[in-house]
Amino acid sequence: MSKKIAIIGGGNLGTAIAEGLMSSGFVQPQHIMITKRNVATLDMLAAKGALVSSDNLEAVRFADFIILAVKPFQLKEVILHIKPELKAGHHALISVVTGVWIKEMQDLVGNNFAIFRAMPNTAIAIQESMTCISSFNATVEQSAFVSDLFDQLGKTVTIDEKLMDAATVLGACGTAYAMRYIRANIQGGIEIGFSAKVASLIAAQTVKGAAELLLTKNTHPEQEIDKVTTPKGCTIAGLNEMEHQGFSSSLIKGVITSYKKIIDDM
Repeated sequence: MSKKIAIIGGGNLGTAIAEGLMSSGFVQPQHIMITKRNVATLDMLAAKGALVSSDNLEAVRFADFIILAVKPFQLKEVILHIKPELKAGHHALISVVTGVWIKEMQDLVGNNFAIFRAMPNTAIAIQESMTCISSFNATVEQSAFVSDLFDQLGKTVTIDEKLMDAATVLGACGTAYAMRYIRANIQGGIEIGFSAKVASLIAAQTVKGAAELLLTKNTHPEQEIDKVTTPKGCTIAGLNEMEHQGFSSSLIKGVITSYKKIIDDM
């Protein structure tokens, strides 16, 4: 029997998850229920066969796995509202809520539930997310199901929850870092003669290809760099100038600064 999934919170993230799961064929549309107060905004999902509702309790009764995709300030109220319908040994909770720790959910529902914390990034909208997952009290089967679920939406890695803040920097803030590199590359491309449109295409596809090389071939970045750096060539000249200007150092410092900001604000 197929597992049924409730997505509580039909905002951008919740709808992206629903659309990705349906388009991948991971679950039949009729095995997904997504909720939102203004249910009319979910008409596009309903047209694709998903069940939609404004009733979170109905969604809990329907589902085996419950994905919590609400705002952080809403989570406590939502969990306390659905708690009477939660059944230990049956329901598993999956939070994609930023900054909420598993212990905080345990304090609300108790220790008898499988609880997952998943941190996707914005590329989930095109099923290319990097999602980091931590769990508490989950069976092997439940863990495998949750990993498989998010694998439909990109790639996954299971980590210790204590690394979740660091994962936020590397996997979520990292999207912005990559975008800033691409933007700078486009600006350089325009300066050497390309239109903005063509420079954007070349820069974005080149970064995509570079990432796919690492993911597909499982190589170290330096191995791929060596393949395009010929003696006295233009690539090594450009790389060395970037390093003289602090390229790698500034990026590393940026990653560490973002991480310290999260820790200091806790």
